[in-house]
Amino acid sequence: MSSLASRLAGLTLEIETHSLEMLGLSTADGWTRYTTVFSLHGGEDIGQGEDVIYDAEAQQLFQEPGTELDLRGRYSLDEFSRKIDGLDLFPALPGDAGQQLYRRWGLESAALSLALRQGGARLQDLLERELKPLRYTVSLGLGEPASLTSIHRVLRLYPEARFKVDYSQSWTPDLVEELAALDRVDVVDLKGLYRGAFRGPKADAQMYQLIAEKLPNCWLEDPELNDRTSRALASHMHRVTWDANLHALADLFAVDEQPRCVNVKPSRFGFLSELLRFYEYCEARGIEMYGGGQFELGPGRVQIQALASMFHPDAPNDVAPSAFNERELSGDLAKSPMPPVEFV
Repeated sequence: MSSLASRLAGLTLEIETHSLEMLGLSTADGWTRYTTVFSLHGGEDIGQGEDVIYDAEAQQLFQEPGTELDLRGRYSLDEFSRKIDGLDLFPALPGDAGQQLYRRWGLESAALSLALRQGGARLQDLLERELKPLRYTVSLGLGEPASLTSIHRVLRLYPEARFKVDYSQSWTPDLVEELAALDRVDVVDLKGLYRGAFRGPKADAQMYQLIAEKLPNCWLEDPELNDRTSRALASHMHRVTWDANLHALADLFAVDEQPRCVNVKPSRFGFLSELLRFYEYCEARGIEMYGGGQFELGPGRVQIQALASMFHPDAPNDVAPSAFNERELSGDLAKSPMPPVEFV
């Protein structure tokens, strides 16, 4: 059986010019999200991808004159990936070095998009996959101090919505009881692996245990494991999933105990070939997957929705329409499960 990457080996792309476009969204939480859309032009076709680095300054400096990239030429997808290796993509490095892969993913996904268009092909056909209706969760922080206000805001318009929620140090036992009574949470992101500018909340063994016990049917993502928290979660480790530490297949081998489930964020992998290897490994070993978003504002969101539709459509995918993050929530967004979309 051929590998997923080898099924794309025949795809080529020809780039004549490229352009960058900055997108911005003022969020319901009071901050502005910026991303950069790569548009690769070849003949009458345009392929797009999205750089989802969170550092606003790194995004803005990348747009300034003098940072143009020489992308002209004809390539296979593998040749284009090697081309990226020789480019200076960072006039300013993002605060988190791991995010450098996000810019590569923006370029590699744009190249895939253009190659598909120029070749008149569909990704699901090349990978021999069926696009299925896509189940998603709405990913939310619960504010400071934490409350269910943001969840009820969504439920007023989308009463069947389910959620992935971010743990914070302001969570209380009463809040956990409220979440349990609501029975709408599929994933709790404990954010225990974030360091530096995005440092997550301090690990709290008592709260970890309470969350695990009161929310027995949800995944527990990215706990910070130490002697105390490991004991607290000992009987719940089969529900622990990983996200922030997964940038390549080798990272999965570094986890002490093979998980039952993982959060797969394409942008974290950067390399299309590495993402496809990761999909194959997990499928071959029965490791469940759900998709993760990075607050995409443009074509990147559609692309990760398409990949989730192919590889894990029935999972609690954190790939809801981006408009759930807007200050004014619309009532006409696609409900879960949403119709499948093609990789564009």
